[in-house]
Amino acid sequence: MRAIAGSVREVPEKREDVRVMSEARAGESGRPGRGRRRLPRDPKRWARRMAGELRSRTLRAAQGSKPWARRHRWFLAVLALGTVLRALAMLGYRPALWFPDSYTYIVTVFRPRPDLVRPAGYSMFLKLLEPLHAFGAVTAAQHLLGLATGVLVYRAARRAPRWVATLATVPVLLDAYQVELEHLLVSDTLFMFLVVAAVVLCQARRPATVVAIGLLLAAATLTRTVGQPLIVVLAGWFVLRGRIRPAGVLLAAALVPIVAYGAWFYATYQRVGIVGANGVFLYARTMSFADCAEMDPPPDLKILCDPRPPERRPPSQEYIWAKDSPLVLRPGITFSKENDDLAARFATLAITSQPLDYAASVLTELGRTFTWGRPVYPDPEVYAYYQFPVTEPGPPGRYPAQVGAEYAKLYEQGAIGTEIVEPQAGWLRAYQGMARLPGPVLLGILLVPPVAAFARRRGGRRLAAGPEWLVPWSAAVVLLITPAAAAEFDYRYVLPAVPLACLAAALSIRPDVREQSGGRKEFGDDIPPNVRL
Repeated sequence: MRAIAGSVREVPEKREDVRVMSEARAGESGRPGRGRRRLPRDPKRWARRMAGELRSRTLRAAQGSKPWARRHRWFLAVLALGTVLRALAMLGYRPALWFPDSYTYIVTVFRPRPDLVRPAGYSMFLKLLEPLHAFGAVTAAQHLLGLATGVLVYRAARRAPRWVATLATVPVLLDAYQVELEHLLVSDTLFMFLVVAAVVLCQARRPATVVAIGLLLAAATLTRTVGQPLIVVLAGWFVLRGRIRPAGVLLAAALVPIVAYGAWFYATYQRVGIVGANGVFLYARTMSFADCAEMDPPPDLKILCDPRPPERRPPSQEYIWAKDSPLVLRPGITFSKENDDLAARFATLAITSQPLDYAASVLTELGRTFTWGRPVYPDPEVYAYYQFPVTEPGPPGRYPAQVGAEYAKLYEQGAIGTEIVEPQAGWLRAYQGMARLPGPVLLGILLVPPVAAFARRRGGRRLAAGPEWLVPWSAAVVLLITPAAAAEFDYRYVLPAVPLACLAAALSIRPDVREQSGGRKEFGDDIPPNVRL
């Protein structure tokens, strides 16, 4: 301790010399007083501060010498519990849980052509695992992707306090609905991992990672089309940081696979795009408020009107799939180019004629994300798919799903279905009734970064251009708003945004500039880095 104290007493003298030399140089260059501004007015206080900084660095060095497992023990405990939950899902619901979209993806595995409604990214993922002939291998891979997403969030939040970084991983690792989603044969888990990986790589400084970010975003877009605006978000992040060339590289790396897929889609259907249902889904979205009396549509669009008042209409998705939907009753398939173009024209007229009604409708759908409870929506059938079932689900009813079920038997090389095994299944159902992320908590997590940034600005601290939390926060907001604006709210659309929101909150707790005690500027803060302790 005497040696330390002695070194501390010597520090002011050395720093004084540095500042005196700096002042002399300032005077020689015609800038008098620049060095004098940095002289400590209270050398004793400055010496105490330097001693505290030295002790802090010594403590951090001591912590770094601890075994890795001990330093990260809380995260490892959460990760282990998440692994146990996923093992219970594998044991309790064998080999997988089914969703209506599952059968469409499997058809594309055996009939490799673009689908009009969903891009083929998830089908390619299934194709990679087809040699195993086991849907249990698919769900195991998806559970591993869920665990890997938690690891990525923890790794990216490493500059935050470890307890904060650990808390950021709890929703993705321990939320029962997240575990159930990973056990469903749907694209959301793969999409979530691709997006989180792309966002985490934005923290890297190596130029080669920009290409990887673009490719990950392309894969995400070809898995779920909601990934398209994220390309603009992440490219904008690089532009905001003044890195114009990396932004261009990212756009090129993302667009090349998407354009190639679009060429395949055009060769198949003679239509531009990567799906052929954008107009249909937007039409269904506007039917929650569209009033033909106010829109005054031309005769060819009037056939898509619904005479019922908006409050008595069914959920938006019924205008896509219900047999009595005005669009479904038209000649040809629902997603033909003629029907999709007609639906797009109707939706555009509805939005431009009733912009306030559209905005209110989007806010209503978005507001469902932040409710405390989990009310049944959009209908009991879809809602039930997100619950661990009590009884084994029956065979699919719709003809396209029945076709997909036959291909699923080829994939599995045997019978398909879901075997419910007790007591593991019962444990998961009980856990699902208790462990989930309530909507208001998610809203609070989303508010943490902007509130923290505002508080720092009020405190007079300079914020870096484009703070690190801005990328995951923007991506999370886009993933929540886009479905509400272009389709409708769905509980499974929320879950991929949660790890991004949690990562943004964790990164915002770490200041972008060094903070001083009490938020005030202390002596020594302007010392050049090469002469600091």
